[in-house]
Amino acid sequence: MKKYYFSLGEYLILEITGITFYQLHFNAKAIVKGYENIKPLAERLGVESPIPRMAGFAYPHIASLGAEIIFPENSEPKQVPFIKTPEDIDNLKEPDDYLRAPLIKMKLAVWKELKSLCPETPDFIGHLFEGPVTTAVLLMGESFLTLPYDDPKRAHKLLSFCTESAIHYAEVITGYFGEKIEPGPKGIPDDFAGMFSPVVFEEFCIPYWDRLYSELRATERFLHSELLRKEHLPFLKRVDIKVFDPGADQYLTPEILRDYCPCDFTLRIKSWEIDNLSAEELVEYYRKLQEYNPVSVNFSIDFLRQEEKIKKLLDIARKFSVKAVSGK
Repeated sequence: MKKYYFSLGEYLILEITGITFYQLHFNAKAIVKGYENIKPLAERLGVESPIPRMAGFAYPHIASLGAEIIFPENSEPKQVPFIKTPEDIDNLKEPDDYLRAPLIKMKLAVWKELKSLCPETPDFIGHLFEGPVTTAVLLMGESFLTLPYDDPKRAHKLLSFCTESAIHYAEVITGYFGEKIEPGPKGIPDDFAGMFSPVVFEEFCIPYWDRLYSELRATERFLHSELLRKEHLPFLKRVDIKVFDPGADQYLTPEILRDYCPCDFTLRIKSWEIDNLSAEELVEYYRKLQEYNPVSVNFSIDFLRQEEKIKKLLDIARKFSVKAVSGK
């Protein structure tokens, strides 16, 4: 029973190797070079070096629908909403071929080259989808957040489109990699869902989460959402969430999660906390977070300057994992 989850962040690869974020998305040789260059750090930390893969990318699903994605040289990609008015929702259609979009073709070409250079690389061009509410915001912009009040019928229509197309994209891309969607644990990331008040949340979020989990044949349901409040937490039981990951949620303290979350949850030590706390303070903070009984405490190393502090965090995290296994 592991009580922590640790990763080496992508910005770390950029810092060590000197490649750009754009290259980490689209240059197979640069990706392999980047991952080779972080092996010494992984060895110093006593962790397994990650397998080369393209940079994390949240937007393949909306790209397959025709959304424009801008890739700056040294920062995260940005999407451009293409639904300008509520009336545009009436004309939405799923594509005949989800893999025909130019960006999807480009990503698949990079994956093929990366696979030839490193056969162990995962079958991955990005996350399968964002949750229905987040997808709607990505497609329409922040104006979607008022649509349930102004035009509830069209809000439901867009959420249904986001849900259906996410399921179909997931089926198609999974099939491309020679697999099919099987029963098993499934996760949904839906960060914008918490922007809705509980009453709106119940009508415009919960049914679509439930549908997405059901269609993807989830035997265990995992959720990541960073803007939920205490008042949203009872709904997690309604959709049978097994583990809730609040990420860097600014509204849910460990105390609130302990007292009100109806399911297991994770906690996170954030990068800015690693920068601002001393190694000793971080160790005590880790101990304190364990008192809230999370299923795991998650943290990552994002910059080389954090190495010595991360070593201390890993030491204490491993000790707690040993205790969890032994039951002491």
